[in-house]
Amino acid sequence: MPKKSFLPIVRELVRCYQAFESHSALHIRSMGLTPAQFDIVATLGNTDGMSFKELGEKTLITKGTLTGVVDRLEAKQLVVRSASPTDGRSQIVSLTAKGEALFADTFPAHISHMGRVFVNFSAADLKQAETALRQLRSALEGTQESA
Repeated sequence: MPKKSFLPIVRELVRCYQAFESHSALHIRSMGLTPAQFDIVATLGNTDGMSFKELGEKTLITKGTLTGVVDRLEAKQLVVRSASPTDGRSQIVSLTAKGEALFADTFPAHISHMGRVFVNFSAADLKQAETALRQLRSALEGTQESA
């Protein structure tokens, strides 16, 4: 089978994602959280809370995993569950005061940590990369819909 010209791009995309995740996770773990816990805290920050469905959609964490992560955050007193005022079948997950304080400390620190990776890229470089990635995602999503 002849080598396709897109295969090096796919390989580099995967390696880039793995490096990004590793770099991010190392910093998140240094703050005492798992990446999934940080994702939930960051998603709930500056909100009044979200249903499990909303939280799952915004974090892309599966329902089974989400429940366990919320359980662990609840045990750390970082989140609280409450009955939904509009749907008796669902619960709202929101940050406690301790969770809000954690968000206020960790989110800016992590954004700063990750931002240091991009300091040597020009605005044009960043825009070009964003455009290329958006085009690739669009093409992949279009393929999924027709499959």
